[in-house]
Amino acid sequence: MIGILSFVGFTLLVGVISYFATRTTNETTSDGYFLGGRSLTAGVIAGSLLLTNLSTEQIVGLNGQAYTEGILVMAWETLAAIAMVVTAVFLLPRYLKSGLTTVPQFLRDRYDITTKTITSALFLTGYVVVLLPIILYSGSLAISTMFDVPGLLGVSDTTALVLCVWGIGIIGSIYAVFGGLKAVAVSDSINAIGLLIGGILIPIFGLFAIGEGNVFEGIRVLTENNPEKFNSIGKNTNSVPFHTIFTGMMLVQLFYWGTNQQIIQRALGAKNLKEGQKGLLLASFIKILGPLIVVLPGIIAYHMFQGKLEVADQAYPALVNEVLPSYLIGFFAAVLFGAILSSFNSVLNSSVTLFGIDIYKQHINPEAPERTVVKYGKWFGVFLAFVSMFIAPLIANAGSLFEYLQEVNGIYSIPILTIIAVGYLTRRVPAIAAKIGIVSGSLLYILSQFVLQPHFVGRAMDEAAASGITDAAALAEIRAEAYPHFLDVMAILFLLNIGIMLLIGKLRPRPEPFELQYTNQVEITPYKYVRQVGIGVVALVVFIYIYFAQ
Repeated sequence: MIGILSFVGFTLLVGVISYFATRTTNETTSDGYFLGGRSLTAGVIAGSLLLTNLSTEQIVGLNGQAYTEGILVMAWETLAAIAMVVTAVFLLPRYLKSGLTTVPQFLRDRYDITTKTITSALFLTGYVVVLLPIILYSGSLAISTMFDVPGLLGVSDTTALVLCVWGIGIIGSIYAVFGGLKAVAVSDSINAIGLLIGGILIPIFGLFAIGEGNVFEGIRVLTENNPEKFNSIGKNTNSVPFHTIFTGMMLVQLFYWGTNQQIIQRALGAKNLKEGQKGLLLASFIKILGPLIVVLPGIIAYHMFQGKLEVADQAYPALVNEVLPSYLIGFFAAVLFGAILSSFNSVLNSSVTLFGIDIYKQHINPEAPERTVVKYGKWFGVFLAFVSMFIAPLIANAGSLFEYLQEVNGIYSIPILTIIAVGYLTRRVPAIAAKIGIVSGSLLYILSQFVLQPHFVGRAMDEAAASGITDAAALAEIRAEAYPHFLDVMAILFLLNIGIMLLIGKLRPRPEPFELQYTNQVEITPYKYVRQVGIGVVALVVFIYIYFAQ
């Protein structure tokens, strides 16, 4: 009962604070609703960035991977810090100079309206088919497990999952659709504090239990008994082979932190460039600590449960139930609930923004006043929310949530990153090159990962079975060698698409070179220490890898 009361109390507190913090914002305008009135400061941007990213698909999924593979999966966290530095130094100044509300707006100015529309449609498809349902499913799995919803309500696991999906979806929709970006960002910032506190408490309590009352003894026991889990290099059979850090991994990170509307929208709402850059750099420093929350608990769970959990994604909820005192369960569930809502809200709010600005205003009703654009954007958000709530329970058998999410996202992430990179780094590549690049990039990735890979891997495994090979390690090696890793495929297609676009630009260049215009939406004087702080972040990431290298 205490847990439920603390859960409800903290959740209501966040809602009340968010209401009072946003009630004076004019949300009938595009800037007011979609970008929080371009008034976000560094602390709010950093908190919102972190909590938007740090949700249950991250906490549950990445800890599940750490349970089976160890610290090497920290690449998803630590390399994000480098991507944020690149975004702060290179991309954000250009975004704010152009006064963008959505990333596809740049593609309209650089290429043409059709390119922008195709990109927006790709974003929206990825959000509603993949990202929103996974956020809802993983969040519902965590909440249902922590509160034992099946036992509490006397229903099956499937029914409990569906109830949680709809509960989270409806509450998240209210925040995102009717509150706008500022409501999402403010609630994110409050929940970020609670999540960092609660997230750090889980490994502390876990180490306390392993060390029989002594955290430092717990660290010693954990590292001495599981040395293979603390190797930052790993093997080619791991989900993140070390070499992929230098191929597709950084491309995924640059797309996510630099061009993904769901994330970059927080920085686009900055009151000026200085605040935006400081927010990104602050988030990058904190992100380096991310493995303490999304990797270390998975390793602790492996030690504690002796690797006997049937499903790796159960590692984090099982550890929470095992080590967290009962009086803190409600608070932590509330914080986790906030993280779930944060990611769901953020994707939904970005979807509303993309539809309202890039689809409705551009193609359906070009003469619509801003109040009407916001209105129909909200209705579209409601529609997306309901679609994702129907899809979410259907992905229960997707395997490793985090790896599945990253692989499927490649359908649109690398093509979009390609045309943005070429758009900023060249001046004469034409619109037709962007259209060919984004369509060919998506189709070639689908062909590679969903047609060729199953064929080659299946044939290799059949040959292994015919040869009588049954050893798990040998089979994993055969599977890894049968087809390139999906991160390597991303890198290959990225370079191929850039080559295609540059060739087209050479043969059919734009008549006039593209010039980036300053719209005077916000002040764009950079933070004077942006490069020094960025170099410090990169050096810290390199040091971490060297320290854990075996």
